[in-house]
Amino acid sequence: MSDKTPYLGNPQKTIEVINKYDFVFQKKFGQNFLIDTHVLDKIISAAEITKNDLVVEIGPGIGTMTQYLACAAREVVAIEIDKMLIPILQDTLSEYDNVTIINEDVLKVDLNKLAEEKNGGRPVKVVANLPYYITTPIIMGLFENHVPVHSITIMVQKEVADRMRMGPGTKDYGALSLAVQYYAEPYLVANVPQNCFMPRPKIGSAVIKLTVHENPPVTVRDEKLMFKLIRASFNQRRKTLANGLNNSSELHYSKEQIAQAIENLELSPRVRGEALTLEQFARLADVLLKLEGK
Repeated sequence: MSDKTPYLGNPQKTIEVINKYDFVFQKKFGQNFLIDTHVLDKIISAAEITKNDLVVEIGPGIGTMTQYLACAAREVVAIEIDKMLIPILQDTLSEYDNVTIINEDVLKVDLNKLAEEKNGGRPVKVVANLPYYITTPIIMGLFENHVPVHSITIMVQKEVADRMRMGPGTKDYGALSLAVQYYAEPYLVANVPQNCFMPRPKIGSAVIKLTVHENPPVTVRDEKLMFKLIRASFNQRRKTLANGLNNSSELHYSKEQIAQAIENLELSPRVRGEALTLEQFARLADVLLKLEGK
């Protein structure tokens, strides 16, 4: 925990740092830096960071949120993919002795090992401001690799935040909704308008907090099979569940087995995947295993 006062939430200071280093925003990394102190305070408060916590920050940018995190946490590990930002981070975070900067793609970092080495294997808190195209792989990577995580508090595109929270039958309901809800409890912290960023994104953003379940809300014998069924069901929207499963290259069931499994769940043969709840997908996976004699 540092007693230094963060200063980068001030837009003027952000501009000074960017000009000092002639920094060019990289479209490929989806860089939009936060310049609103109220939003930064909200993120820190929602993430419930304490001086006992190890925080893993994904995509620190120029270190704006990192300064706030360093003031609240015991230690911060900031993982940044853009090597052009490393000298800037070393400068803006030079007064904080509880921050480690890693220049790497987070998908290549062994976060289990990091939690073991720096936090004795205890759950870490993840905080991130993520570009839309990488949101799902990063979140799913944390979940599927069973990284010890207490919560993930992230800034994402508003429509991605909506998808994470939706239930069956809504237009935003999909594979991401089911995956997030299997592993965590989603909570919308705040909607964030475009003028809170530099440069301004074209669309609105939202902060969402995912508090990881101690035990998943449904019991399933084969988690991987359940997610294959979910992906197959949503790969071709507006198709029946049976068609989606039959057309999947990930699955090897016969048409008869699929029809039988759907019937066993007392569902219509014409039912669509987007009508099923998480519990029904879990039961479908169990029934298919049974039909295989497993």
